Amino acid sequence: MGIKTFLITLFFILNLSANERIISLSPSITEIIYALDKGDTLVATSSYSLYPKKAQSLPVIGGYENPHIEKILSHKPSLVVGQSFNASTLQKLKHFGIKTLMLDLKSIDSIKNSILILDKKIPGSSPRMTQNGHSQLLPQEYDNWESTKLIKNIDLAIKNIKKTKKSHSVMIVYGLRSDLRSGIYIASKSIFFNEIIDKCGGYNTYASNSTTQPVLNYENVIALNPEIIIILHSHATESNVDIDEALNAWKKIPTIASKTNKIHIIDDNYLHIPSHRIALTIKRICGVIND
Repeated sequence: MGIKTFLITLFFILNLSANERIISLSPSITEIIYALDKGDTLVATSSYSLYPKKAQSLPVIGGYENPHIEKILSHKPSLVVGQSFNASTLQKLKHFGIKTLMLDLKSIDSIKNSILILDKKIPGSSPRMTQNGHSQLLPQEYDNWESTKLIKNIDLAIKNIKKTKKSHSVMIVYGLRSDLRSGIYIASKSIFFNEIIDKCGGYNTYASNSTTQPVLNYENVIALNPEIIIILHSHATESNVDIDEALNAWKKIPTIASKTNKIHIIDDNYLHIPSHRIALTIKRICGVIND
């Protein structure tokens, strides 16, 4: 390739990137776009998009489950990216001629696939695509994709897992509070947390294959009787919770976990977010299960 052709191609790619105006409808998507070194294409995002810190300066278009259509349109996006729970919003935006992309981030493989899709869809350092959608890169060039690097980190985290010698039943709870009479949200078998438990050598206490969000009460927890309880606490949404009071409430439930002091509260800010940082989540949760 001559220097003139190279400069024209580079100008074209940079111009494409500069014209992109992307809105993310979830913290997960925001994180991935920044991790792909394409954060400069974002013009707005959803509430609780706190990582990386640069994301906190972006305009917010509402909660990631109920974004405001008017705010989205006011930013004149070239692409709006959401998840499956944003289907209704994305469908409405199509009526306004807005290009949309819906990603699945429920499993480890779907997270890795979504990373690759975003790297291809957003101009910048991603693979050059022909008109029929095929990459122009040679096989040896794939290692230079940002998406490939992120996916390798996830695979490495899985490879380095040290499984327990004995399999334990594990319950992962979303959110920390002291009133446990009802509304205890836990990880089902249809979400990536279930895969992590399995890869760590444990098994999910909640055995149902139902795809709906499991919501338990005090009696349900006793009946399931988990050996390990992992509570995911978010300071961003639960800043007023008394941690000691909440932990004592859980210890009062007669389970194997409470009797053996295997109730863990972890509050790392990446735990709730199905993004490239699932590599950290795998290490963290497996560390707790294998402790």
